[in-house]
Amino acid sequence: MYIIIAILAFGVLIALHELGHFLAAKACNVKVNEYSIGMGPAIWKKQGEETLYALRLLPIGGYCAMEGEDGQPDGQSADPRAFVNKPWWQKALILVAGAAMNFLIGFVIVAVLYSSAQAFVTNQVVETVDGFLYAENGIRAGDYIYSIDGHRVYYSSDFSIYMDRAGDTVDMVVIRDGKKVRLEDYALKPAQYADGFRYGVTFGTVKAGAVEKLRYTWYTSWNYVRSVWMGLSDLVTGAVGLRDMSGVVGIVGAINEAGQQVEQETNSRAAALEYVFNFIALIAVNLAVMNLLPIPALDGGRLLFVLLNAVTMLLFKKQIDPKYEGWVHAAGMVALLGLMAVIMVSDVLKYVK
Repeated sequence: MYIIIAILAFGVLIALHELGHFLAAKACNVKVNEYSIGMGPAIWKKQGEETLYALRLLPIGGYCAMEGEDGQPDGQSADPRAFVNKPWWQKALILVAGAAMNFLIGFVIVAVLYSSAQAFVTNQVVETVDGFLYAENGIRAGDYIYSIDGHRVYYSSDFSIYMDRAGDTVDMVVIRDGKKVRLEDYALKPAQYADGFRYGVTFGTVKAGAVEKLRYTWYTSWNYVRSVWMGLSDLVTGAVGLRDMSGVVGIVGAINEAGQQVEQETNSRAAALEYVFNFIALIAVNLAVMNLLPIPALDGGRLLFVLLNAVTMLLFKKQIDPKYEGWVHAAGMVALLGLMAVIMVSDVLKYVK
């Protein structure tokens, strides 16, 4: 069941991503030739007034094909409604709209999951555990943990995440009596206490009213964005490698395993579904961030060229030759497809072993 949910979720996220482009294009009066869900041969299609709507066989992508989207040799098109003929800010809006839709979907999923919450754990320390050796000149009861090594702390799980990533010491900022207090080179080390508190502090809770639910929905969604950046940082620094990366196969497998494990541990399918949809919200936000990276062939790469062309037009009254942009995106697409193939093989080998 969880495999089916995961596969359907990918299809829905891709469809909504392209819907973001579609709606923005329509709002900017850009002609859309085709809105397609999936790739390959069409298994269903319907011609609208000007747009062909299609459902295709392979649930691995989709597209919103706009008139003049790939430009012309001279950078123009005869159709005034072509994408290439629109002002730079409208092009940028259309390109960003897909990622914005993915982020919105992640936000909505989290909001639904939090709708039944009764309370949230805050970032306020209410007590230190007996035997806690670092409290005398450091954290005190009543402090709000504001940041750790420059990273904002919104609630208790943030505290654990950034403490786990810290070195032997951390630079911590707390809010004490309404003022920021900096605890530099604070040697707060993890320790296993008898009552299970890893860092020797306990945090307070706040009643989950409407405002708090909205606030914590935003915090969680923003933390998903930060988790993507942490993952990219770990990849660049070598903290993680190719074997730690996952594509569609690996993610679907992870969702299935997590759903089954949670259901087995809690004996509750509802708890398992809540965990799975939380995972899906993370994926939605992940797609939003990754698509906006300035990588050729992705929305972020195309957005970069839109902005570069806006600058060159302002300074030199000319744009970058579209054929060069086409070559860059073509090379980027080949590289991305190659990386996806390598990751897919790696995912399959994980499960074979």
